[in-house]
Amino acid sequence: MSVIPHPGDPAPSPILGNFSDSLRHRARIARPMVRRGWLERGPGPSTERGREDFVALPWDEVLDRLAAELERVHGAHGAEAVFGGSYGWSSAGRFHHAQSQVHRFLNVALGGYVRSVNSYSAGASQVILPHVMGSLEGLFRHAVTWDQVERETELVLCFGGMALKNSMIASGGVSRHVEPGAIGRARARGCRFVLVSPLRDDLPSQAEADWLPITIGTDVALMLGLCHTLAVEGLHDQGFLHSHAVGYPQFESYLLGRDDGQAKDAAWAGAICGIDAGRITALARELAQKRSLITVAHGLQRAQYGEQPVWAAAALAAMLGQIGLPGGGYSYAMGTMGHYGRVPNAVPIPTMPQGRNGVRAFIPVARISDMLLNPGAGFDYNGQSLTYPDIRLVYWAGGNPFHHHQDLNRLREAFARVETLVVHETAWTATARHADIVLPVTMTLERDDIGAGGTDPLMLAMKGIAPPFAESRDDFAIFAALAERLGVAQDFTEGRDAAAWLRHLYEPTRAALGGAPDFDTFWARGEMVLPSRPDDGGALGAFRRDPAAHPLTTPSGRIEMFSDTVAGFGYDDCPGHPCWLPSSEQPDARHPLRVIANQPATRLHSQLDFGAHSQSSKRAGREVARLHPADAAARGIADGDVIRIFNDRGACLAAAGLSADVAPGVVQLATGAWYDPLPGNEHKPLCVHGNPNVLTRDIGTSRLAQGSCGQTTVAQVERFDGVLPPIRAYDPPAGA
Repeated sequence: MSVIPHPGDPAPSPILGNFSDSLRHRARIARPMVRRGWLERGPGPSTERGREDFVALPWDEVLDRLAAELERVHGAHGAEAVFGGSYGWSSAGRFHHAQSQVHRFLNVALGGYVRSVNSYSAGASQVILPHVMGSLEGLFRHAVTWDQVERETELVLCFGGMALKNSMIASGGVSRHVEPGAIGRARARGCRFVLVSPLRDDLPSQAEADWLPITIGTDVALMLGLCHTLAVEGLHDQGFLHSHAVGYPQFESYLLGRDDGQAKDAAWAGAICGIDAGRITALARELAQKRSLITVAHGLQRAQYGEQPVWAAAALAAMLGQIGLPGGGYSYAMGTMGHYGRVPNAVPIPTMPQGRNGVRAFIPVARISDMLLNPGAGFDYNGQSLTYPDIRLVYWAGGNPFHHHQDLNRLREAFARVETLVVHETAWTATARHADIVLPVTMTLERDDIGAGGTDPLMLAMKGIAPPFAESRDDFAIFAALAERLGVAQDFTEGRDAAAWLRHLYEPTRAALGGAPDFDTFWARGEMVLPSRPDDGGALGAFRRDPAAHPLTTPSGRIEMFSDTVAGFGYDDCPGHPCWLPSSEQPDARHPLRVIANQPATRLHSQLDFGAHSQSSKRAGREVARLHPADAAARGIADGDVIRIFNDRGACLAAAGLSADVAPGVVQLATGAWYDPLPGNEHKPLCVHGNPNVLTRDIGTSRLAQGSCGQTTVAQVERFDGVLPPIRAYDPPAGA
């Protein structure tokens, strides 16, 4: 099968190529399957998950058994014992969106479920930003646009970069990938890009960026050094700080060392982050002289104390006084996904209603292992003292925690504690292999849907091009059948089949447009252009123009450089102003290298890892780990060698790729290679495929946000000289 991009896309994503051979791949799940131990011995904790063979059952039988198990758990323990674990990017469609479907089903059938909040991508920023400026989505999905950068910006300072592989994707889809063109045209006009990252290619070549290869995890020190220079040289915008911010005096006191005796000057910062003090001072002066834009990638806050770089960058931008100007100020997350740098649509997009969740209990999304391993234990979150619920059944649809979670050996232990794990999947991911009940579902290309994103002006008729694989069914059809068995079919379906739901979901958009075509006309045409809101800077632009009339949603209505609220929580790992907190995990003699586990370039997270484009980037069937030639030479490693990357949490094999675009002392291994443990060592099995989350730490960013810390860790690397084990990640398990 060949895949042809939309003709209006100036820079289509190459990951579309993963569809070309995926529809009938051997990794697809053909029939409903039940783990043998669960089938023969019944529900209960089991260390055999992920190891035991499966038994195929007819659809009616497996649905009967699942409905009975849902009734058992709900009757004995209540909806508080069910975790609706769906988290992921299962479909760009607005109806066949697995997360919406499973949450709607659990709300209707059980009255609710234990939910997760925030995301693995932005867990720290989603909590700290409302205290400092406002909500992540509310502010930064309608702020600085790529058009503004192209026209107005003179200097872009990118902490963590703006890699094109990240902006290729967005929830709901992207019809026009404008980023490379906008960056190239801005550079041609004279805009300067400065990249602060250990990876040179975290900005595209069009930027012709000045690369500052910073020591991993020290961006806050650099930000503070820049702020100190602005303060002592009188380059900060005191008028803006007075009219649009609160808390600058407390922050300045910290900068100048009045609190702790240590001025956070350029020399102090340079010694920590590995950048010459003179360059820091010169950069601060240049930022103050030009229309400057500060960007921060999600990756910086996916680390211990990840709230700090988000807050420190906001403080730096506030001192420069350009927040709310076209092409200037602070645009957190710009370039991290295709949502950002665009203008929102002026009309609503189709949205599947999920119903009301009657369960109050929740967890920060990255605390799933903590929850399953420690039922009844207390934890802190955003000023609250909460308790982990006692989960008996996990229902997962549309995600792969063996991709996005950290410390996978700990996750395996956590999943062994539940009584029943249910998974809807298209293919045999590690999550499906660890399930008790596996229900095969259709892929996007096998069903009709509506494609739309909140910041993309093109709404698409997503027409299925292939019949469902083997016995796979749509999530909606599965949940409708379960709802019928549980006596709530009418409440779940509202009397509509999938085709009727598409018509129903289309109506709010059509009504908001006034004279829009009816559904049949839209479907026949295949697409419809939606109007956009003005490119006026959104809430930050309005706030700049009149802070009294358009205050922010912070307690003060202004940018909070010191937060009385956060300070009042009393967290030593997230005090009341941005500060330098070095990670508790540092390289040492046993683990001298820093690992970056960033997003992949050849797939969306772990989706379609077996697809042609994803496979084209592997060597010897394994993910490529990039390292500096000097680090490789010191270990006798040549380009293309298979290497073992290891620390005390686990180990994986990968293929070595030597590159001077990686700073010395750094190993870059993208996430998304399907977890493929070598049989024989059941405690900490070697992942033979190259999944870096066998290495990463499963801790929260701080007691404030409890976000994911999966971006970086420490490890050692050695050449692997043993017999190479085969890759089994895509082979169906025994019985399938």
